[in-house]
Amino acid sequence: MEPADIPYENAVRLCGRVAREPVERTLPSGDTLSTMRVIVRRSKRARRRSRITVDAFECVAWTTRLQRALARLGPDDVVVIEGELRRRFRRVAGAPVSRIEIELSACRTVERAS
Repeated sequence: MEPADIPYENAVRLCGRVAREPVERTLPSGDTLSTMRVIVRRSKRARRRSRITVDAFECVAWTTRLQRALARLGPDDVVVIEGELRRRFRRVAGAPVSRIEIELSACRTVERAS
């Protein structure tokens, strides 16, 4: 395959549980966003190589529709999320720091916590 023929795509789909109550923030620009953390279990193959059994992913919702969906979630709810990976940069104590987050395009509740 030639490099021009490769269908580059930034797409993420995960199923996991909500770690804590989603948080809504208003930025200095006036824009509102909601964030949540999703805990995803690692595959059996990955667990054989490491003692770490789960990964945690920060997710951000920019649209009103998704912010409303996140507001209905609680800790331990199981969700399927879709979105794109984003690498964000900021300064902490004068030093540059980057982190990876998932910018949500969809969020569906699979099971409510009891």
